[in-house]
Amino acid sequence: MATIGHNNLNAKLVLLGDMGAGKSSLVLRFVKGQFLEFQESTIGAAFFSQTLAVNDATVKFEIWDTAGQERYHSLAPMYYRGAAAAIIVYDITSSDSFTRAKKWVQELQKQGNANMVMALAGNKADLEEKRKVTAEEARVYAEENGLFFMETSAKTAANVNDLFHEIAKRLPRAQPTQNPAGMVLVDRPADGARAASCCS
Repeated sequence: MATIGHNNLNAKLVLLGDMGAGKSSLVLRFVKGQFLEFQESTIGAAFFSQTLAVNDATVKFEIWDTAGQERYHSLAPMYYRGAAAAIIVYDITSSDSFTRAKKWVQELQKQGNANMVMALAGNKADLEEKRKVTAEEARVYAEENGLFFMETSAKTAANVNDLFHEIAKRLPRAQPTQNPAGMVLVDRPADGARAASCCS
């Protein structure tokens, strides 16, 4: 979830998608400004944090980069449960990766947080000559399913920061709860008050 302080927002963000789609590369580019040509597969999940200034607020992302291999799928709910935002990543050169991204979207729609900000990221946009998924197809799918869509390249850094900034802008600015214990105490004015009775 997103928790709010004095113009400070902490937001849990999860990346989901097929193995090799570039989830870790996107996070590494965003958090450290780096790109590794040969990124090792994530085992389970990796954690990063990064702070952004957006409008009048500071957003601290707590980023969970999940493993894409099928054998780790059962662990995913641990990471997306309570997340304020999710980036579903696919590789524009792989139709299978786009199909898998759609399955993640369906799972989040059924089991994720109802107010979750969801982004669809078509990664590896630098490999235009190997493209299998058109931007238009992905854009239409995203619009029909309430996601926003961007094509990114972790390699060239294209749209990577924009993706995270857009998520930060869309996070609900929830007001802090005034009665965290759940009990509401009301002072009633003494003058003109009715005689106290247990049930009215």
